[in-house]
Amino acid sequence: INLPSNENIQKTFKDFKDKQIIYWSDYFPKQKKGYCRIYSYPYTLKYYDDITNNFPGGVFKYVRKVSLFDERPFKHEFFLRIAQSFPFMEELTVCNEKRQINKQFRNSKNLSIIKYPYLKQLDLIQSCIDYYEQFLCDTLTYLPFDVRLLMDHELVTKVTHNFTRNRTRNNCAKINYINLCIELQEDDGYSDNFSDGKQQVPQYIKDYFPHTQID
Repeated sequence: INLPSNENIQKTFKDFKDKQIIYWSDYFPKQKKGYCRIYSYPYTLKYYDDITNNFPGGVFKYVRKVSLFDERPFKHEFFLRIAQSFPFMEELTVCNEKRQINKQFRNSKNLSIIKYPYLKQLDLIQSCIDYYEQFLCDTLTYLPFDVRLLMDHELVTKVTHNFTRNRTRNNCAKINYINLCIELQEDDGYSDNFSDGKQQVPQYIKDYFPHTQID
């Protein structure tokens, strides 16, 4: 697929004297589609959707809602760049099913702990387990207090070692609301309370999320 070059795009917008024009493109082999992103900088919208590994960076002070998507894996350094580019981000959605490359060989002691000081909601529903590790492990990410998380129950169970792992306990203790997308089964310790329409969550999960409303 032939996508326009950055030079051609800059020529197209040559009359925009007072604005810097940012252009970047992506090609997704699985979808067999190419996408171009063109915008003026400074960027004043409050949202920035479908950011990929080709994101050129910059500082976006007005953006509050961000979504990430790619057919290639995101590295730790990519998330660090996102945190730096969107310092006032409040909502983050991560959509990536690709496992991180060479994750087993990295030493988390040599990686910067990423902070999201204003984050209020994190959605990992459409992500693989590596990104649960990325955000819940306290050697990789420092989550703020009172954050809301949307996650898959099975993946949370794995990454927290069945809600016993210390490395993920600190961040989980900061969550004020969590939607675990639980598929209720009797042998999992869940039961329906038909009198009020609510599900009963096992005590060991409540203990792991001590300040959390669990749905």
